[in-house]
This record gives sequence, C-alpha cells and structure tokens, in this order.
Amino acid sequence: MAEARCAVHEPSVPHASEEEYQRNIYNEWRRSLVRRFYRTRNLLYNGMWPTSIWNLAAMVLILTVTMVTDTQLMKPVNERLWKVQHMLYIPKGLPLVVNAVITSCVVGFWFFLIKIYVRRYLLRGLLSYRGWMYEQPKTQSFSTLMWGILVKLISGYSPKLYSCQSSLARMPVPALRDTLSKLLDSLEPLYGEDIGKWNKLKQDAADFERGYGPKLQRILVLKSWWCNNYVTDWWEKYVYLSSRGPLPINSNYYILDQEHWTPSPIQTARISSTVYNLLKFKQLRDRETLKPLLIRNTIPVCMAQYEKMFSTTRIPGEECDTLLTHNSTVSKHIAVFRKGVLYRCEMYDKNGRLLTPTLIQKQLDWIINDADKHADSYSREEKTVASLTGQERAKWCKIRDRHFCEGVNRDTMDMIEKAMFCLTLETEIYETMSERGQYLLCKNDGKLWYDKCFNLVSFPDGRMGCNSEHSYADAPIIAHLLEYNYTAEALGQCGFQKDGSLTPDPEDSQYILSLPTRHIWEITPDLRTAIVEAGKFCQMNADDLDLCLRELTVYGKGFMKSCKVSPDAFIQMALQLTYYKNAGKFALTYESSMTRLYLQGRTETVRSLSNDSVAFVKAFLDKSVPKATTINLLRRACNRHQDAYRDAMSGQGIDRHLFALYVISKGMGYDCEFLKEALTIPWTLSTSQQPQQQIATSPDCNLPQYRHALCPGGGFGPVSDDGYGVSYMIPGDHKVFFHVSSKRSTPGTDSVKFMDQLFETFVELKELFSKD
Repeated sequence: MAEARCAVHEPSVPHASEEEYQRNIYNEWRRSLVRRFYRTRNLLYNGMWPTSIWNLAAMVLILTVTMVTDTQLMKPVNERLWKVQHMLYIPKGLPLVVNAVITSCVVGFWFFLIKIYVRRYLLRGLLSYRGWMYEQPKTQSFSTLMWGILVKLISGYSPKLYSCQSSLARMPVPALRDTLSKLLDSLEPLYGEDIGKWNKLKQDAADFERGYGPKLQRILVLKSWWCNNYVTDWWEKYVYLSSRGPLPINSNYYILDQEHWTPSPIQTARISSTVYNLLKFKQLRDRETLKPLLIRNTIPVCMAQYEKMFSTTRIPGEECDTLLTHNSTVSKHIAVFRKGVLYRCEMYDKNGRLLTPTLIQKQLDWIINDADKHADSYSREEKTVASLTGQERAKWCKIRDRHFCEGVNRDTMDMIEKAMFCLTLETEIYETMSERGQYLLCKNDGKLWYDKCFNLVSFPDGRMGCNSEHSYADAPIIAHLLEYNYTAEALGQCGFQKDGSLTPDPEDSQYILSLPTRHIWEITPDLRTAIVEAGKFCQMNADDLDLCLRELTVYGKGFMKSCKVSPDAFIQMALQLTYYKNAGKFALTYESSMTRLYLQGRTETVRSLSNDSVAFVKAFLDKSVPKATTINLLRRACNRHQDAYRDAMSGQGIDRHLFALYVISKGMGYDCEFLKEALTIPWTLSTSQQPQQQIATSPDCNLPQYRHALCPGGGFGPVSDDGYGVSYMIPGDHKVFFHVSSKRSTPGTDSVKFMDQLFETFVELKELFSKD
C-alpha cells in the first residue's frame, strides 16, 4: 500500500539556490552560537548559585581598595594581602594599582569559591529542617520564623530553573524500626480481626528486624551517601519501565481543559494558541529562565523532572523499556494525526524563529485539508498503527523490532520519536467530561501514540485535552505546563477575537515556512495482522473501563477548613466512609504524595486507612453515637492523616523504603517473603489530589470572574482490578472535581454508584456539622 501511494505522487524535492544554502548555513551557525551562549551562561550561573558574579566583583573591588588606601584599621589584612602579592611572582615595575588588582582577583576568587560552598552547604543543612511543615503558617514558632529568615538570607536572588538543585537535601533513609512500626499500624485495620494472620504478620516483621533487615538497611544507607536519591532510579526502572502491562489505563494519565468554557470554538485557532504557549514554556525551560517552584515563596522543590517533558519517547524492551530524549537541535517539529494520517509539522521557520499562533494555525489548516483529501485512500490498519503502543510491552517490542527498524517505517518512527510531542486533530465532538476523559485515557480507536511524552488532543468544538506517559515525570509537571497555557487563556493573553479567531500578526509575512510533510507506513501482511490484534486488545480494555467525572458544588475547601481540618484529609475520610458503604469493608488505600523537597525526589505513599479512620467510619454509621463524639473522631482521623502526609513529604514514609530494601534483597539473592508480602497487598482504593495552582502569578480561582475557567484536572485507571481509582481537584472554596474509575468486568464495582454515594457522603458530612 505504501509503495502504491508513493507511485502515484510526484516526489517533492525542492531546488535550493546557492544563496539559500549559504543562508541556511549562516542561520544554523547563528542558532548554534545562541544555544552555546545560553548553555554556558546557565552553567556559570548555576555553578555560582546561591552567590553571583556580582559577589565576586564586589569582593575584588573591596580588596583592591583595601590594598591601595592602606588605612590603619585594615593594616593587618593589608599586610597579608601584600605577602600574597610577593608569592605570586608578579613582574616588577608594574604600577601599584595593577599589582593590587591582580592580587585582589586571585585572593577574591579563592574566597569566592569558599563562599559558594559554605553558603551552599549551609542552605542544604537549613533545607533539611522539616519542622515548618508540622506548623500552621499563621502560628509558626519563633525557631521556624528564624529558620525562614536564614533561608531567605543565604539563598541567592532570582534563581534559574535548576539553580537550587545543588542546595537541595538528599532524601534520608528512615529508621528500620520506625518503618516496620508504621507498616503494622497501617495494616492493623485490614487484618486486626483475623487474629491468626495478624499475629503471623507481627512475627514476620519482628523476624525481619532481627534477621535480614539490619544488613539490607546498612547497604541502603551506604547507597544514600553516594547517590542523589536512594530510591528514585530503582523506582523508575522497576516500577515504571519494567512493567510489562499496556500503558493506557495502567500507567498513562489524562488531563482535561476548562470545564464550562473554551477561549475559542474554532478548533485550529484554539489548539494553535495552545501549541504556541507550550513551546514558549519549552523555550523558557531550555534557557532555564522558567522560575523554579517555591513552597511559601521560600522552600525550593526539585525541578529535575522537567528535563524530559519534551521530545521524549518510551522505547519498548523485552524485559525493560528505555527513555529516549532528543535535544533541541534535532527536535523542532511535532507529529500531527488527522483521521489516522500522520504529518510532520515544523514549529520553526527556516531562520529558526518560533512560528506565531496564526502561522501554526495556517499549517494545521493545511493538514486538515490535505488529510480530508487523502484519508479515504488509507486502509484502517494504516490509520491505527498507534494502537500497537497500547498493548503489552514485550509484544510491542517484538513487533517494533520486526517491522519498524528499516525502510520507510524506520523513517516514520524516527520522525515520531524526534517530535517534541504528538497532536491529534479529532473529528468528533464529545459533550461530557466523562466522554472526553474516556477518549483521552484509552477509548480513542488507536489515535494516540502512548509511548510519547504527551499527546495533545484537539476536538472540533475547540475543546482539548492531554494524555501523558508517566515514567519520565509525575502529573504535576505536565499540569504545570498546561496551567501556563490555561492561565494565559483566562487572562485574555492569547489574542483571540470575539468570534474566536486569532488576531493576525503583522510580522507573519517575514517568516519562511516549510509545509507539513505527510508520512506513510509500509504495511506487510504480518504487520496488518498485528495491528488488527492490537486494535481489538485496546478496544477490549477501553470497553472494560468505567469512568465517571463530576463536579461537587455543595461546598469546597472553604467549608472543610471551617470544620478545622485539612481539606485533603476531609476528602480522604469521605472516601473511606464511601468505600465502606459501597463494599461493606475497609480497603488498603493509596494516596500519592510528593518528595520533591529532596534532590530527584518523586512520590511517596500515604496510607489513608488507619485505626482512627475506622473508628470515625463506624461511629458515623452508628446513629446512637452523639454528633460531638463523631466530629471529634473525624478531627482525630484527619489530624492523623495529615501527619502521615507530612511524614511522607519529609522522606519518612513506608513504601519507598520497603521497596528499596526489597530491591537490595533481590540483588543479594535473599528470598524475603515478608517484604514480598508487604509490597504485594493490593491497593484497592487508589487516590490522588491534583495541584490547582503552581504558578504564583495565576489569578485566584475563587474570584467570580475566573470560576468559569477552572480546569477539573485529570485522572487515571484503577490500580487494582477489583477497586477504584479516585482523582480529585480542589479548585477553591466552592467546588471539588472528582474522577472515579473502575473495571466493568469486576462484579461489585460501579463508578457511577460510587460517585453517587460519595456525593451523598459529602451532604451527610455537612449535616454532621450543622446545628440542630
């Protein structure tokens, strides 16, 4: 099919004049110089942070003035500086000022180096303090206030994206006894009534603490001394890249756009503006002028995950996948799908300038017209090659090695892998959030390339969404990227006119464009069979997904705070109560927490199920228990959950520690049943809160003029086949968005029913605090 299609089209090989060749060489040389300038500047800036070149200049100036003026007060210092001058073997006969400047430069440079490392290690020590996390911002202790002042004084000003990395603390290894104690506390509500199993679990923990545990712990502590992070490399390799299951539902996640509003109903206008904003964000990242995130405008978090958010592809392997990231010199285009037809669309003109939104729209309009002309000549298998990325990884690896390593398929695959990201221009409208969520997660008929860092999807009514691969970065990183775009849209900074069209740019005529190029696949009979099977497999998994999205408008975090509890803990207790109503039992619950306060930190697990949460649920359902008692139990459970969340953020969690110990035990050939059992208990209820605002300049989402432009966040598939995946976004004081997923094939799980019961629970919790 591919050869036949090529045969009826005249090859497009444009003739380039000598002048054009010279211009291309000059432009490439100029772009290379610009890249080297920014790379060198950032290297120097980050290497000197938290000091700056001005500190060095000031020190040299002060030393020079001291040597030249020779005041009585500075005489001891002056004498030592002139001794250094004699040791430097400076040629005789030079003026006094020249000698002073040379000596000051040498001495100042060494003092400057000492100052860099002293400030850096002082800051690292200060950032190891976690007491601020356990105190409310308005009632902080004197010691915490003084700590904050010291952090501000020692920190440099205007840090670049990666400036703070060298000052971040290394994540500590928790004490083995503390981890085992917390593990047993978290499992007691699950197994406490089964005395035999509970006693065996406690005995196994005690045996592990006396046996293999201490040796494994010592090895892990040694690793923490020489590694940037004792668990992140293993977590990425063994949890993400070594997983052999399909990416959709099991690994990838989705993010929606605004719930009630879109800045433009014109498909190509809205998505062109979005692509432009995302590439401006990439430009800020490449030049490291993107501001690092700071908690309370003081405490930096690790930004390492931003390095692979563009131009990255997950390459399938037989036993373990790998991540392939291309740099900006070769990755200047995006891969665009329209009706299954694939295009390479350049995002920079021939002079290396980023295209304006109107020029990007012109390119996408051309793609739509061209795809509509040629789509009928493509077979269904050619249109759904992307479905291969949605099947089991080992099988996809074999197909890729057999059919995509040479010829036209290798060229097309290479184009996708070098693309900054993928864009799908959809032809169907999906009215509800649930329908769009299902499409973005898995139900898209082979239109998304799941291996890519992220896929943007544009719908005909101007709506959009995103599907992101998970191994290279966690959801807050892509959420930050999309928030950059959504904020610009909400503030009216994207240049949309009243009818939704983009305002023409007067400089568009100065750009030299390259038309998009259509790419093809060579479909052999064996490959055709593989694509058909992959399509059926993806469709079967998509049909099994039960996804429900809704907006809770009864109240938001404003009411939850008035109950004197953490909003996140309040929602977690509501989920515990709802699951007990739904299943008639308690379930081991996973809530994701970040550990980015540490270098190369990613996530940690907060175990929401506890003895306190069980006591609250039972008291709430027992109508004979007084309201005051139930409220006290709720607050106690919420406080306990909030402390567990803080422990997780502080590197004192349970699960990453146990996981790292398990990896060491496997490497040493130990068969540790205790660790294996502890890590394989299914997470029947998997939950995650999504950040609403990470950009300090984003407008307050409680303001009435911005409530229509709120993003409901995104979601993921259930971790356990017989459980639920619950994602939620708290956008302000007035509402909460929920995403609930489950498997239709599992008896007893029903996402709509769970959502109904959850909303009923929130109403009942409000009544609990109402005055009779």
